[in-house]
Amino acid sequence: MANLITLTTDFGLRDGYGAVMKGVILGIAPQATLIDITHDIAPQNVRQAANILARDVAYFPANTIHVCVVDPGVGTARRPLAVRFGSQVFVGPDNGLITLLHARAQQEGWPMEFYHLDQPQYWLAEISNVFHGRDLFAPVAAHLANGVRIDSVGSRIHDPVLLPLSAVERTTGGLRGEVTHIDHFGNLATSILKTDLSGLGNVSVRIRGVEIGGVARTFGDRAAGELVALIDSAGELAVAVVNGDAAKRLGAKVGDRVEIVSSSS
Repeated sequence: MANLITLTTDFGLRDGYGAVMKGVILGIAPQATLIDITHDIAPQNVRQAANILARDVAYFPANTIHVCVVDPGVGTARRPLAVRFGSQVFVGPDNGLITLLHARAQQEGWPMEFYHLDQPQYWLAEISNVFHGRDLFAPVAAHLANGVRIDSVGSRIHDPVLLPLSAVERTTGGLRGEVTHIDHFGNLATSILKTDLSGLGNVSVRIRGVEIGGVARTFGDRAAGELVALIDSAGELAVAVVNGDAAKRLGAKVGDRVEIVSSSS
């Protein structure tokens, strides 16, 4: 049995939506341990949730069940989904939330299985058209935690919804990518990976009309208030302000262009 279940939602903390999901889970699987990854995903921001899942999931023990509910299509024809990524399980809507996990699974060679949740005996008896997190995803996760096989809760599919990925382009002078995530501190994660920088030598980073010289090892390598480029904990090139907020300083947003210019070009 799997005893660990995580929750990732855009519900916030004010209204109790996350808490009632926990109540449903514990009513079915009282032995489960519940961990909140976050309930502060921006409303309906599927891409942000996909980014958080891809960064965090691999650090959990084998057989952890990850429930993610960022579901602007709730109550429509969008499918409810369960997925096995290697030793981890995802439960949530089929709307692209698994995009970056899928990409990582392909890169790492993790086996993947996708299931359309179409077995209502594993749901609550009454299903709201607007709260599948409580009525469908939470009970399915609880039944999985109780040892129900993933192939019992749904029918195998092979066509999950995947969002377009942010490509890194090779240019004459280096690389071009984009901002993919802005965290609580205002740090700007980008689509450019540490591995993409291999062989470029000394580089500068251009974003929003500003050029940052070099890629630092850590925040403390620059003075407080200074813009810095570095490799973040997910292995992605990031732009930050030391003890400050790069998003506010630069007026940056997700999707902004980031350029790498190599001094050897």
